[in-house]
Amino acid sequence: MSNTALITGASSGIGEQFARHFADDGWNVVLLARRQERLDALATTLESKFGIEAAVIVEDLSDSQAPERIAGVLNARGIAVNALVNNAGFGHLGEFISADPSMLQSMMTVNMLSLVHLTRLLLPPMVTERRGHILNVGSLAGYLPGPHMAVYYASKAFVNSFSEALAVELRATGVTVTVCCPGPTASEFGKIAGSDVRRLTAVRSMPAERVARHAYRAMQAGRVIAIPGFGNLLIYHALRFLPRAVARRLTGLLNRATQGKS
Repeated sequence: MSNTALITGASSGIGEQFARHFADDGWNVVLLARRQERLDALATTLESKFGIEAAVIVEDLSDSQAPERIAGVLNARGIAVNALVNNAGFGHLGEFISADPSMLQSMMTVNMLSLVHLTRLLLPPMVTERRGHILNVGSLAGYLPGPHMAVYYASKAFVNSFSEALAVELRATGVTVTVCCPGPTASEFGKIAGSDVRRLTAVRSMPAERVARHAYRAMQAGRVIAIPGFGNLLIYHALRFLPRAVARRLTGLLNRATQGKS
């Protein structure tokens, strides 16, 4: 029985690496993002290298109607999705009061609303078949308050919490839920956010391939939380003991210093 994974934000970074890992393991893939040329090129590469089927859907998840259109395309093409990888997302470094309201709305739609809507649309058939995976890309940032990136950090807190809760609801259905919570990752995120993401921390950014490999293995093992890298794991556990007042002050100072360098 063939398996098919739908991967959002598949044109670069972690999403592209997810596509490569699924394809290498024999999964057919549906690649979804806004940039058709990149998706077409990746689809051709994956089909040639791994002998799988790679479909392309061009959509903008900042449009609240996009999930409905995506589900319609899948139905029209007769594609049954056995794994949904909600990877698409973006952030912005800067003061909340000066941020463009339309940009903030788009961020919340991509990072949270479309993720939930697409999950709700594609989950029922997985439950009916009693097999499937939901893999959401949250963030280590979701366990922190994030002054100067307030909406982004809050959106990832939502993803982390939603994923953990959904994992409990689905524990007896045969469908697993995993949330990948990376720290700084070498990708286009920093460029879009308005800063080199490597400045957000003193440690070196983790390669996107390593993040995707760790999350893919965690998904296959049915783990709920996947935190790649020993350093990130230490931070995750240390945050349980760090006073919130200290956490938000330190994060705010670091993000403000980064903003000044951008």
